[in-house]
Amino acid sequence: MPFDEPGAPPVLQRVLDGNTYLASDDPSCISQAEVVIVVIGTPVDEHLNPDAEAVPRAVSDFAKHLRDGQLLVLRSTVFPGVTSLVEAKLKQMGLRVDVAFCPERIAEGKAFVELFSLPQIVSGRTQSAVDRASILFSSLTKEIVVVAPEEAELAKLFTNTWRYIKFAAANQFFMIANEFDIDFERVRHAITFNYPRAQDMPSPGFAAGPCLFKDTMQLAAFNNNNFMLGHASMMVNEGLPLYLVSRLEGQYDLSNMTVGILGMAFKAESDDTRSSLSYKLRRILRFKAKDVLCTDSYVQTDPNLLPLDHVVNNSDLLIIAAPHPEYKTITTEKRIVDIWNLLGNGTLV
Repeated sequence: MPFDEPGAPPVLQRVLDGNTYLASDDPSCISQAEVVIVVIGTPVDEHLNPDAEAVPRAVSDFAKHLRDGQLLVLRSTVFPGVTSLVEAKLKQMGLRVDVAFCPERIAEGKAFVELFSLPQIVSGRTQSAVDRASILFSSLTKEIVVVAPEEAELAKLFTNTWRYIKFAAANQFFMIANEFDIDFERVRHAITFNYPRAQDMPSPGFAAGPCLFKDTMQLAAFNNNNFMLGHASMMVNEGLPLYLVSRLEGQYDLSNMTVGILGMAFKAESDDTRSSLSYKLRRILRFKAKDVLCTDSYVQTDPNLLPLDHVVNNSDLLIIAAPHPEYKTITTEKRIVDIWNLLGNGTLV
């Protein structure tokens, strides 16, 4: 496996042993398929503008290998209207292909649970596209939710944006409490304890990764950048690393300290560093501190990472940036900044 996903290695080995999996960089193999699933997503550029043409452009590039009668499934998050744009491009080329948009809904690290337990959203412009896509995804789950393509496109963006906004609310609450030397975790516990209406209030932490921030900005762009709640959430979540450093500057002379960052992945028990705020924290600290040491046993792609023991032993101050379980057992007299409350000592900074 090129990335860490619990449950995936034995499945990969099984399909390799059974010769039922074939990887190829030859696009002509598309013509042999009954179903073509496109997993190209919609990127956001340095100006936070989504490239709505990315998916249609990719489809156009391989369209000459498509044939009449196939089912084309768009699987990754797309800018609203992209499904319609793909349909129009294929029609202009004279291709009679069923197009469906069926957004994936799984979280990293839970694919082999959620693929089979979560309902699948299926959308298509024609009954044929809906029926064929429903049959395809019924091999994973018994629950299929059928909506129009534009509804499915917004359903995916709304889902990720809702999570991002919830994280921003928790981070803002944390900052407010922290400014008055009140431990937000104690407040959150009081709010959520046996109180069902508040059970979804998350703890503070770095809200990052390849989807939530990007999709929030896509939704803002779709609404002509008239999305104050989304932009405010971005400012809160993206501003958390600088907030932490500013708080620490008020307590320590960072210019004479080595700071250790524990965890460079964007979330716990993941090897994925895409859009990880740990790297933003590192950039800020490199400007403020004498030295910055980083570690993450899950991440294998960053040659600058050091063993955990080395970082702990050679740092004056430690910050848990990704709440990997192994950090719970760290033994040290040095201060550990832990806004995740991984150690159970609260979140005060």
